[in-house]
Amino acid sequence: MRMTSAVLVGAVVLTLAGCGADQEDTAKVPATATGSLESLAAEVKCRPDMQTDADEIRQALCKNADGKFVLATFATDRGQREWINDAKDYGGHYLVGRKWVAVGDDGVVNALRGTLGGEVEVGTDHSGHGAKHSG
Repeated sequence: MRMTSAVLVGAVVLTLAGCGADQEDTAKVPATATGSLESLAAEVKCRPDMQTDADEIRQALCKNADGKFVLATFATDRGQREWINDAKDYGGHYLVGRKWVAVGDDGVVNALRGTLGGEVEVGTDHSGHGAKHSG
């Protein structure tokens, strides 16, 4: 994993992060989707704005009726897991499928899950971390 990819996803996660409350997902989840970045994007009705198009990762910014999110596909399961583990340090919500991930706020991720299936993972919450001032 290149550091630039981790920094890019960190910046995107921080940009997309919202302060919504966790919601119980009671809708039925379909079988997890598979396919190329373009086919996954078509399923959720977004036109991907490609940010990275490399052999190991393809990553795009997307926007649909549910909101903004990052959609990425990976050449290997290991590459995907390494990317997710690094990215989760920046917080955010992750919808994870086989060799793909969608990153956005909790509402967007849950809406995407209703179409793409997958499992939701949540990044590290840094909201309680603050500098202490002495005085």
